Amino acid sequence: MDINIRKLRLDDYDVLIEVMKKAYPQMNDDVWTKRNIAKLTSIFSDGQLCITVDGVLAAACLSIIVQYELFGDDHTYADITADYSFNTHTDIGNVLYGIEVFVDPEYRTLRLGRRLYDARKELCEQLNLRSIVLGGRIPNYHEHSHELTPRQYISKVRDKEIYDPVLSFQLSNNFLPIRVLKKYLPEDEASRENAVLMQWNNIYYSKKNQNTMQDSIIRLGLVQWQMRHFATIDDFYKQVEFFVNVMGDYKADFVLFPELFNTPLLAPFNHLSERESMFELAKLTEEIKMKISDFAISYNVNIISGSMPFEENGELYNMSYLMHRDGKIDEYKKIHITPNERRYYGMKGGSEIKAFDTDCGKIGLIICYDVEFPELPRLLADQGMKILFVPYLTDTQNAYTRVRNCAAARAIENECYVAIAGCVGNLPGVNNMDIQFGQAAVLTPSDFSFPTNGVKGEATPNTEMTLIVDVDLNHLKDLHYNGAVRTITDRRKDLYDTISLNIEK
Repeated sequence: MDINIRKLRLDDYDVLIEVMKKAYPQMNDDVWTKRNIAKLTSIFSDGQLCITVDGVLAAACLSIIVQYELFGDDHTYADITADYSFNTHTDIGNVLYGIEVFVDPEYRTLRLGRRLYDARKELCEQLNLRSIVLGGRIPNYHEHSHELTPRQYISKVRDKEIYDPVLSFQLSNNFLPIRVLKKYLPEDEASRENAVLMQWNNIYYSKKNQNTMQDSIIRLGLVQWQMRHFATIDDFYKQVEFFVNVMGDYKADFVLFPELFNTPLLAPFNHLSERESMFELAKLTEEIKMKISDFAISYNVNIISGSMPFEENGELYNMSYLMHRDGKIDEYKKIHITPNERRYYGMKGGSEIKAFDTDCGKIGLIICYDVEFPELPRLLADQGMKILFVPYLTDTQNAYTRVRNCAAARAIENECYVAIAGCVGNLPGVNNMDIQFGQAAVLTPSDFSFPTNGVKGEATPNTEMTLIVDVDLNHLKDLHYNGAVRTITDRRKDLYDTISLNIEK
């Protein structure tokens, strides 16, 4: 007999579903869709495992990584999986969450479930995760629910007075019951909709990074950038480093620069057309990107580099970079291009909508005009975004007001913080960059845990300065579950939904 444990593949799907139906005959209508498995194997292939016996798939387990502080010990299956979208998964989370395990009844004497649990434990240790957590069904509880509370039932199973095929197995694998979860799986009638929150602790876990969401307080540093001429690009770098150094001294987790904040470097190309000069500036983008990335590493702070022009295949894009303090670089192309950008620079819009994992949780990054389209931040919120960064460049006060008011709305409707930062002052001698109006701000939802005006902090308008603000992610969690209104939960998804063609195809 050949028993092999390996990663689950999408081409296993048909057999996987047959095995699941045999393992859970009472839940045949609730099998995983192929889209579910495609998403899981795409975002976290190491966590999706199966066992084959003589080449035949006989058992499987599915897992995600979550930042557990965002959910705590009182959650439902829908909460932890984001309604089966798995957008709660994050590569920089601290807990391996078990979302499924099943074994073909034909092979249960081979103790395949134990092999899967051992593989999960090994994975948890390899990834340096704090623990494995799962909501375990209690399928025999319906036989005793008329005389025992869930807590009494757990106690008797633990004392081996009652046998439960799931709970008894988990206890034998050194999982500890933490609490009873009510309404965990509404369709689980055998468990009377109860589950037992189970936990296995990784004794080898070590907290590697000081600035993680173990502490829910995140410090944001916003730069209100004064437009000025620079004699050389080194002078530009000195000004950037000055602000990064200040934010590093204040232990900021993020530094946000404005949109197109490097356009003073256009001055030498002012004899060219606006489009041609922007192509010349784009030639400096790679060098500037790497220099700012070095600053992020040196000063131990994540930097959103506002935005810069980027040339690709003869086209111009408005590109922003997220420079992680560990050296990783993510990028985002502005999706919604303004009439001005299209007319003067011929810029094209990007097409990727993605929330980014950071050592402070998931963030969203969009640029200026993007914030005036509510669908885009909503899609990021559905992916787990908690802080939305919006670098902008506005010439007049009414243009700024559009960005500011829309950003405030995005904070309320997406239950997130929104940080906006723009350029200020005048820039004579650079075509189409004459004047700017800006006021950096950190905006919040409007509920009791937040300022009454929805403004956590704001800078003085049209003055070069920094704004340093602490935001608490636990307030967002409390809002989600206990807010006076719950805009994410109360959406009528039976009537409408927001989807993206480039996500979960």
